[in-house]
Amino acid sequence: MINSSKMLGRSAAAFRLARSIVKAAPTEASVLIVGESGTGKEIIARAIHRRSTRKDEPFVAMNCGAITPSLAESELFGHEKGSFTGASSTTIGCFERANPGTLFLDEVTDMPLVMQVLLLRVLETGRYNRVGGAEQLSVNLRIVAATNRDPNEAVQAGKFRSDLLYRLAVFPIRVPALRERKSDIPYLAQRFLDELNEQEKTAKTFARPALDNLQNYNWPGNIRELKNTITRAFILADDELHIAPLSPVFRPSALEVKQGCLKIPVGTQLDNAQRAVIMATLDHFEGDRQRAATALGISPKTLYNRLGRLDDPPEK
Repeated sequence: MINSSKMLGRSAAAFRLARSIVKAAPTEASVLIVGESGTGKEIIARAIHRRSTRKDEPFVAMNCGAITPSLAESELFGHEKGSFTGASSTTIGCFERANPGTLFLDEVTDMPLVMQVLLLRVLETGRYNRVGGAEQLSVNLRIVAATNRDPNEAVQAGKFRSDLLYRLAVFPIRVPALRERKSDIPYLAQRFLDELNEQEKTAKTFARPALDNLQNYNWPGNIRELKNTITRAFILADDELHIAPLSPVFRPSALEVKQGCLKIPVGTQLDNAQRAVIMATLDHFEGDRQRAATALGISPKTLYNRLGRLDDPPEK
């Protein structure tokens, strides 16, 4: 079996998910991965690609929710030089870059309707034109899609085409939220800590209550939030990681991070806003303190001190 237990955990739910990956990977079936934000949908898509017959071909990821309707066709299929204002050169699209490998369509239910029509046409015919191009190009790739919402609800709301859903969901995979498999939390937390220790050449460990506090939290941000929490505790720790009981009220995951931008509601307390900015920046730079500090315009020492201050419990 794939090292999916390592990647996903050791619970029964994790092994069922691993089995789905193993069964789907060698086929040519389109896969639709459904799960909350932060559950690792792209990791699963890449695992499917690595075990497929296309593993030596490109894997291209596209965030469908980040594409405007006016640019949808160009993003998907590319364009010829001079085909529209600003088209100073011929550019290839996602289909051409991924061919003959795997195209991963993330947040597919956020895809503009005009884009859905274009995608469905190519899935049915296997052929398309670049914008402004006369030559018809053929494509032979595998589609793996993902969404963090119920695709059937999106269809009922008129946001997603039912015929496209049937095309994409030949083999659906549901990814359980972390709160549904809490027995995996200690294992995943230790795995993230081991990776950080290896990266930083350290030997830090969890303090006795830390793992209990991790397991008693519901993790609305799922595995991504867990990893960020471990990274932050690691930065603050000398030898042992001390993690206090967690509350969603003070977690930066309650604030929206999308396409490299952090959305902070009006009225957010300044300490919580600063915490969110720091943690979102650390997340963006994958825990690299030097790069995060440079981006924030402060020294690594100042970053460390501010994290330490923000970690202190509020005065009563």
